[in-house]
Amino acid sequence: MSKKKDPNQERVIENRKARFEYHISDTLEVGIALRGSEVKSVRGGEVSLGEGYVVAKDEPLTLELMNVNIGEYAASGALGHRPKRARALLAHAKEIRKLAKQSQVKGMTIVPLKLYFKDGWAKVLIGVAKGKQAHDKRQTIAKRDADRDLQRAMSRKPKSW
Repeated sequence: MSKKKDPNQERVIENRKARFEYHISDTLEVGIALRGSEVKSVRGGEVSLGEGYVVAKDEPLTLELMNVNIGEYAASGALGHRPKRARALLAHAKEIRKLAKQSQVKGMTIVPLKLYFKDGWAKVLIGVAKGKQAHDKRQTIAKRDADRDLQRAMSRKPKSW
């Protein structure tokens, strides 16, 4: 029997760099306004969230995803999109105000954490973040290495006598 790909099980594009570079304090799932060729590129996994950030604007009250590279879809031809254009994020006004207030605190920013599809709609998980210091990053690396060593030790089978 061959397994068919489940259409509900889409590719999740994750910004692993953000979890390493920042302390994430609050997260929110928002929609994203994409063009047709952008949707095809996202489904193909041609996205880089690493340099992205979110800007909260007051007039009009909006969230914009900046500096995220969504690769060009080859089959779109001349009707394609610009890879690094600003993209509108869709959220309730109350949520936008809350994020805007949190991001105005010194050292805080809003970063994209994940991009995925949910019930056919493109969603972005964004988080309010504060940059980590160098010693925090070293602690993160040490913890990750210790967890990896522990998993490696647990996976080894004991010798039977």
